[in-house]
Amino acid sequence: MPFWAYMLHCRGGAYYIGHTDDLELRVAQHERGEIEGFTADRLPVELVWSEEFATREEALAAERRIKGWSRAKKMALIRGDWERISELAKKKDDPSTSSGRTDGKTNSFPARAELVEAPSFPSERPLEGLIHTSGRLDKALAEATGLSRERVKGLIADGAVEINGKSAKSGSAKLTGGESYVVTLPPPEPLETIAQNIPLDVVFEDEHLLVVNKPAGMVVHPAAGNRDGTLVNALLHHCKGQLSGINGVARPGIVHRIDKDTSGLLVVAKSDAAHEGLARQFADHSITRRYLAVCAEHPNPQSGTISTRIGRSDKDRKKMTVLPDKSTRGKHAVTHYETLQRLDHAALIECRLETGRTHQVRVHCASIGHALLGDPVYGRTPQPLRTLLESLDFKRQALHAARLGFIHPISGESLDFCAELPHDMRELIDETAR
Repeated sequence: MPFWAYMLHCRGGAYYIGHTDDLELRVAQHERGEIEGFTADRLPVELVWSEEFATREEALAAERRIKGWSRAKKMALIRGDWERISELAKKKDDPSTSSGRTDGKTNSFPARAELVEAPSFPSERPLEGLIHTSGRLDKALAEATGLSRERVKGLIADGAVEINGKSAKSGSAKLTGGESYVVTLPPPEPLETIAQNIPLDVVFEDEHLLVVNKPAGMVVHPAAGNRDGTLVNALLHHCKGQLSGINGVARPGIVHRIDKDTSGLLVVAKSDAAHEGLARQFADHSITRRYLAVCAEHPNPQSGTISTRIGRSDKDRKKMTVLPDKSTRGKHAVTHYETLQRLDHAALIECRLETGRTHQVRVHCASIGHALLGDPVYGRTPQPLRTLLESLDFKRQALHAARLGFIHPISGESLDFCAELPHDMRELIDETAR
């Protein structure tokens, strides 16, 4: 399996550097604004550099190398100015640039990305030149500059494009060819994540990491529409800023996540070394993760394994779905389930995850006809239980990350944690057990 290191250029002049094993899918998700906490609030985005590697470690090394470059070199990479990169590389105060040049061209498709938010830097020299093709301004300028068409439209709307010395007003304006252009790329708009004194249920903590029991309703990291009140805001206050910086200012310390309306255990990295060690365990699926869920009706058989490919739905891009086994999209996902208690038109089940795909338990349970109670996306509450759920005001998926086990990335100690069911799920189980 190949891995990729890559860079995205985003609205406001920000850049994102990362590595992934599914470049085409992840860049498409970025372009559609589907990844909260990444570039959803920085559209349009464009891939400006990517390189393929044989192992994840090599891709990660390339990511770190590019992150270590000076701002001037990063801007040169965005422009595809390899001459400038070589000049800067000769300076003693600038890191090496052995980046695996691609002759100024991006590869045909990019990888699943981890986000790094660029520090604030002034806009460098504007893009200038001549347009050689006729037709719509947005299309012709995209061809001339190498920027995406959507990015060009955004720059025109921001008044950052001049044609023959005059500010461009519309992307649909017709050109004949030969016009001069100037595109001013604005400086980045730094995303400020503030520390907030929000109570946390800390299950374990040492100098390297902490394990928290997240309540349902709390978003893990800031994104469009959820700038504060998140787990990250609480962690910044609790840890006094001492969190891993690998995922940038938007997601400091966040190694994995659970959905807003799912409760339960999360491990958070305080140091980059701990982050990298935990990330390796998540990547090789050696982390122990067990969820408790209340599903509709009674699974038959009472226990079993669900093994499918999970990917983005073609009908609704906000949803995940089970894909055909031979599909080239999506990721292999495995969930082992066991019925713990039969309830009235429902069942309490335990799900053990071999993999950790987006919405995995919710999608897998729905795929076998037993969607989680209260799930607003994948579920449909059985008729006999609708009045009960309304009376309990239960409006979330009945899912709780109850157990989390891993090897301490620094000490090597085996750790295992459990979190009791929250009150709302316990009440739901008690009422349906009568």
